[in-house]
Amino acid sequence: MTKPVVLFVCIHNAGRSQMAAGWLRHLAGDTIDVRSAGSEPRAHLNQVAVEAMHEVGIDITTAVPQLLNTETVRESDAVITMGCGDTCPIFPGKHYEDWELTDPADQPIEVVREIRDEIQVRVQTLISKLTQ
Repeated sequence: MTKPVVLFVCIHNAGRSQMAAGWLRHLAGDTIDVRSAGSEPRAHLNQVAVEAMHEVGIDITTAVPQLLNTETVRESDAVITMGCGDTCPIFPGKHYEDWELTDPADQPIEVVREIRDEIQVRVQTLISKLTQ
């Protein structure tokens, strides 16, 4: 069996989707192929998100915001959106989830920690679904 491919998508690919990708890589190791992208990617990661992930021992400093493209969605088994609206293409046979999460942009570290912890719980649930 080939390992599943998960794509996390948010608008800027600088906070939520990068934290989710970091959690999935950390918790699933190499059992799941992890990707992330944004409909309007920023030039750099949200530094508060980077700091919040560092607090739990996960380094996302090497991640680079990527532009969402149709091919990346087509190649993914599961597509997790986080506030990107209708910009994400839909393909039959894929597993889609929309996670309603606060955007960490311009939020204090206390709020970003809450977002980080909620993403962790959702990623753990996702791993259970994908590895059954």
